[in-house]
Amino acid sequence: MKLLNFGSLNIDYVYKVDHFVRPGETMSSESRQTFCGGKGLNQTIALARAGVQVYHAGAVGKADGEMLLEALKKNNVNIDFVKQCEDIATGHAIIQVNRSGQNCIMLYGGANQTMTKEHIDETLAGFSADDFLILQNEINNLGYIMEQAHKKGLVIVLNPSPMNEKILALPLEFVDYFMLNEVEAADICGEESKDNLLGSLSRKYPKAKIVLTLGKHGVQYKDGEQILSHGIYKVPVVDTTAAGDTFTGFFIGSLAQGYAAEEALRLASVASSIAVSRQGAESSIPYMDEVKNSNLVAE
Repeated sequence: MKLLNFGSLNIDYVYKVDHFVRPGETMSSESRQTFCGGKGLNQTIALARAGVQVYHAGAVGKADGEMLLEALKKNNVNIDFVKQCEDIATGHAIIQVNRSGQNCIMLYGGANQTMTKEHIDETLAGFSADDFLILQNEINNLGYIMEQAHKKGLVIVLNPSPMNEKILALPLEFVDYFMLNEVEAADICGEESKDNLLGSLSRKYPKAKIVLTLGKHGVQYKDGEQILSHGIYKVPVVDTTAAGDTFTGFFIGSLAQGYAAEEALRLASVASSIAVSRQGAESSIPYMDEVKNSNLVAE
């Protein structure tokens, strides 16, 4: 079984601020740091640090994307399917992190929006039935990727973030695992109420397994009649930027190594808690040994 993440590669410019900039306001930041990021890269590195071999497909600018390629190679990620664009810049994110560790993010797609059908076909040619495909919503041509992957029998994992109208136009009936939060689930279900989103999404896509994160209430998992839940861990919040990506990578990475869903939820919850206690995106993601040896206790 192989794991392929077809996803974004970003340079993150992180500004530490007293509060998020308001309309019409000009404000000085306390600091600026540069990190490797993008939901695709973060989830790939989380998968790798969870202990699995992962392939990454995507694109960077040839002039400014080397640091991202080096980060992937440093984590033993296969980058054969990452193309380098001559005439477009690498995608980037401008991230504000406030005093409580919360963030707001503005994205520039750049090379992430250059996925062609030829590139997709060439990539998927190297994968077959029961291999895992992990997707987010920061690259173009997602619908085509999902259609071709479904034809080949790949297991499709979708994290519909950032959530927008493009997600609703995708062939969501092909998704085998939804990795999402309450807002994303409500948008997909077309419901204003957050009551029983797990049931609503399951009824709409009965063949899919669902991992629903619930903020301070932890996470729920549904696979047919089986429903599991796991609480949160209390840690000092420094930066929440890669918490969800860390959870996704460790959950899928744990499943790929043969862990049962219940243990995969626990490991992913510990890993994401460690990530929020650290600065940055890729740099905050722990390794499996650290996660296994953690003494965190769920609330």
